[in-house]
Amino acid sequence: MDPNTFFARLWDDFLAHAPSAEGIHALLGGGAPIVNDHIALRTFATERLGVDALDPLFGALGYELGDHYRFRAKKLRARYYRHPDPAQPKIFISELLLDECSGALRDTVLPLCEQVPAGAADEPAFLFGGRPWDLPFASYQALRGESEYAAWLAAHGYRANHFTVSVNDLPGFDSVAAVNAALKRAGYALNDSGGEIKGSPEVLLEQSSTLADRVPVRFSDGEQVIPGCFYEFACRYPQADGSLYQGFVEASADKIFESTDAGA
Repeated sequence: MDPNTFFARLWDDFLAHAPSAEGIHALLGGGAPIVNDHIALRTFATERLGVDALDPLFGALGYELGDHYRFRAKKLRARYYRHPDPAQPKIFISELLLDECSGALRDTVLPLCEQVPAGAADEPAFLFGGRPWDLPFASYQALRGESEYAAWLAAHGYRANHFTVSVNDLPGFDSVAAVNAALKRAGYALNDSGGEIKGSPEVLLEQSSTLADRVPVRFSDGEQVIPGCFYEFACRYPQADGSLYQGFVEASADKIFESTDAGA
């Protein structure tokens, strides 16, 4: 699968779980194409589904490893991948470190992971395939008590958690603040955890995001409305050599994760 097909399939799936993204896309782009800075994926750190196991999928798409990150309070590890073609979006993937979680959480999550058939995660299509396991709503609620990340991933499975507008390439907007103002005028709710703008020019990256749309999700015992996916906005600043910073800022990404919190 080539990257263009991969991201087109991710985008189609994303719109079904972030219906406001289409309106935001029209608001900011005015009908013109929008440059996507990066997409984000989530997984559980198991032998068959952890980031190390999924790493070959990114290589198959032509991607190379960028950098590693650690979010200790949320018990997450992450890395990002970049493509030799700078026009291709970066891929940010995080994993929940189950060995740092409670026995109760592991007892819920590990049987879910065991439902994934052998070989199912061998093709890039797995990353937009949705939830590959059955999940009762009570298990989702129980996971929320310890980890909003675990609950979201258990409910939604494998899909783009968010797409990210490159503000640097957005005609008519010169800052994340200007984007935020336009979104709020249009009635979109923003993630204000840690402030509406995460980061600063000093750390070479500013980010903001909407709160995840609430969408219907079918559980094994019925349908419930829970947080789905969201839209992010990023502005990158030049490094000493004049090139734009391409990495991520842990303190900012930590707050972006909270865009899908059910209590947000």
